Amino acid sequence: MPSVSVKLYSVFFKLLLKHKLQSRLQAEEGGASSDDNGFGVTSRPEESTAPANPSFGADGVATKDIHIDPLTSLAVRIFLPDPALLRTVASARRTADIDRRNSYGGAAVAAPSPDRICRRRSFGGSGSAHDKGDAASDGTNYRGYLPSVVDARHRVGRSKRLPVIIQFHGGGFIAGSNTSNANDFFCRRIAKLCDAIVIAVGYRLAPESRYPAAFEDGLKVLHWLGKQAKLAECRMSMGTAKGGGAGELRKAQIVDTFGASTVEPWLAYHADPSRCVLLGASCGANIADFVARKAVDAGNLIEPVKVVAQVLVYPFFIGSTPTRSEIKLANSYFYDKSLCVLAWKLFLPENEFSLDHPAANPLVPGRGPPLKLMPPTLTVVAEHDWMRDRAIAYSEELRKVNVDAPVLEYKDAVHEFATLDMLLKTPQAQACSEDVAIWVKKYISLRGHEFSY
Repeated sequence: MPSVSVKLYSVFFKLLLKHKLQSRLQAEEGGASSDDNGFGVTSRPEESTAPANPSFGADGVATKDIHIDPLTSLAVRIFLPDPALLRTVASARRTADIDRRNSYGGAAVAAPSPDRICRRRSFGGSGSAHDKGDAASDGTNYRGYLPSVVDARHRVGRSKRLPVIIQFHGGGFIAGSNTSNANDFFCRRIAKLCDAIVIAVGYRLAPESRYPAAFEDGLKVLHWLGKQAKLAECRMSMGTAKGGGAGELRKAQIVDTFGASTVEPWLAYHADPSRCVLLGASCGANIADFVARKAVDAGNLIEPVKVVAQVLVYPFFIGSTPTRSEIKLANSYFYDKSLCVLAWKLFLPENEFSLDHPAANPLVPGRGPPLKLMPPTLTVVAEHDWMRDRAIAYSEELRKVNVDAPVLEYKDAVHEFATLDMLLKTPQAQACSEDVAIWVKKYISLRGHEFSY
């Protein structure tokens, strides 16, 4: 059984959130104005957030926040693990002269001479860390370095390209944040275990932004990632063609239909969008599954991005015909059935509300595309989660058409056990993250099926 602390936290969580949501729903049904009912974040439980930190701290992960759509305030937080630092030079005769930490946190080697190291320029200011003589040169305060033109030509051999995991947080579509302390902790853990760049999406919440706003935001991030990859390639090509130095390359601008666009350096020099994984927790799993389906429909249109797998962590599925777990565990921990129905009423437009809506029930016919075209899908469920059976049933349907779709079930675990580990501190959370990393590496590894690469 779950621990006493988990049970107590669940009770207070449900009481607070249910009171807020019921008040919100009554206000909307009564036609109250947004000013009258506190329309906005004031109607949600207060949630502490973790500030972005571009330095590699004790956990070896740097973060930054970016707004990628000014029209909707869509933002993402990028998690860059320490192994993404510029690597040793491909040429063996110069390897011993590079002053940087080894790929997995080893001791530093002898400092290089100025004439034998490629100068690194910071996107945050003029000049290189070496020129300034500041502490940034040791790699502990990483803000994204722009290699010289020589580096640009050989960037594959000089820098380790990391797979990308697009992560969608939970919260029943009406709460949660990509920058919350709990989500920040979870994403850092995933970034380290998978040795991947994690992009946590701050999608719009209901009822201010109802369906399909959150789903559209998820798809926008996928297209934004592809756009970033194309802009980076164009920028590199322009800089190399002109024969200019790093300073000229940095000043180059690529203009698209939306005007001048700039390249995000962490992604430009470290991300491999051809190894993209979608990871969603709770309602975030619903968003991830939607984005995966749209990626299948788009086909080559989203290149160079390729969705190679998805991970659905206790997905927020529901349906009008109850499953066994929906009957037996209807009053389970955190998001019980009544609270989830309330969340769906706030998320779906009033004229579209149905527990068999394609966004809610993955087993409804005609959802598209054909399941056999879906990417490999790992499903994580908790023993004491009333939504578990429908998630398992969806996984079974995928396996029937030969999609790699295993299920990981964790005993004595509750909904949100993995993503709220910062608060719940359950032994299953670390094991879950490690298991997810092992499975994901089958599809993001450059060397095939193995634990690391």
